Amino acid sequence: MVRKAFENELQELKNEILVLGSMVEQAVFASIEALKKRDLEAARRIYDDDRKINEKRFEIEDRCMVVIATQQPMARDLRLLASILEITTELERMGDYAKGIATINIRMGDQPLLKPLIDLPRMAEKACDMLHRALIAFVNEDAETARAIPPEDDEVDALYLQVYRELITYILQDPRNIERANMLLWAAHNMERLADRVTNICERTVFVATGEMKELQTTLRPDEMK
Repeated sequence: MVRKAFENELQELKNEILVLGSMVEQAVFASIEALKKRDLEAARRIYDDDRKINEKRFEIEDRCMVVIATQQPMARDLRLLASILEITTELERMGDYAKGIATINIRMGDQPLLKPLIDLPRMAEKACDMLHRALIAFVNEDAETARAIPPEDDEVDALYLQVYRELITYILQDPRNIERANMLLWAAHNMERLADRVTNICERTVFVATGEMKELQTTLRPDEMK
């Protein structure tokens, strides 16, 4: 009975990770949409709502610490709890990226976008898709899926490079574009970093499932490239 209650508590913590992940995904998509539409009111809401993500992180961490202190978890359980603590930190930082894009939007004031947002929403969509699948893999302790996700970061990196090159072209055409170009480049950088952090979650999943902690391959080998 005691073990069953403990397992239920672990499952509830996993479910809370999914809730926090969903909050982050929603914040990211909302921040990109607000930037795309130059919706400053929405950007301010996203900025303020970041505290909810922080609060959820601390709530999960508190529950983990109580479990560790009261249940005397064995090795595999302890790996899971330690990984949950690490993943909540990763998710909170991802939420900060959404907040950062909202901040960029607010700082731009009434300035129009330098260019229509095309690749940045694609970066957000790909990065959040990777995040969603990585969290499902973690909950299921699916090491195989976790190992397969990090190489997809190449797609986000390629989009970031495309954004960078295009914005440099705008700056070369007219140096007065540099400030607005930097704003969009920073937003793209946030999405690139978000995708990088997904790899950390995948590494924790492999750690929980196998006890092995090592960096995962994030770039496709030549024989894997299409």
